[in-house]
Amino acid sequence: MKQKLLVSAACVMLGFSATSFAAGDAAQGQAKSVTCAACHGVDGNSPSDQFPKIAGQHESYILKQLKEFKSGVRSNALMSAQVAGLEEQDMENLAAYFASQTVSEGVADENQVELGKAVYQGGNSATNVPACMACHSANGSGNPAAKFPALAGQHAAYIAAQLTAFREDQRTNDAGSMMRNVAHRMSTKEINAVSQYIAGLK
Repeated sequence: MKQKLLVSAACVMLGFSATSFAAGDAAQGQAKSVTCAACHGVDGNSPSDQFPKIAGQHESYILKQLKEFKSGVRSNALMSAQVAGLEEQDMENLAAYFASQTVSEGVADENQVELGKAVYQGGNSATNVPACMACHSANGSGNPAAKFPALAGQHAAYIAAQLTAFREDQRTNDAGSMMRNVAHRMSTKEINAVSQYIAGLK
């Protein structure tokens, strides 16, 4: 219970302390997004579950990830190559464009939704896993001020891959190790179930 309260409090404090950022130009971002379409789809709704849907994602979150791919804070060979030639204004424009799009609905595996919902909404008190909705909201809309991503409708396979990467310390660009601290306590069964539940959120 103490762990859940600490994570919830951290989510709230990060939300209050987050700073604003310059808004990008969505039209310029669309013009720049041609190369992004191969993996993420023309409008940011990736046709492959190996790549995330970025349509409708918070502008602040997209910009953070692009900057961290470029700086090396977040490691991914494919994305690092894609952002290498981008200026900050390019990244702001891309973030504005994809944020302005509408994410497509996802489909959940109904056999895993019950467990996924339980963990997403209530966590697991036995292993000190906090509720996902404490930071990502009950409907998966996230928290743009704190740069906590929207999750609703995201590909289940991509969510599971990211949670696993956090659990195995392969992804480390989470503020204050928040996601790693959560994922370290999650079983593979919980990760898969939560990922399916998130995919079905609207």
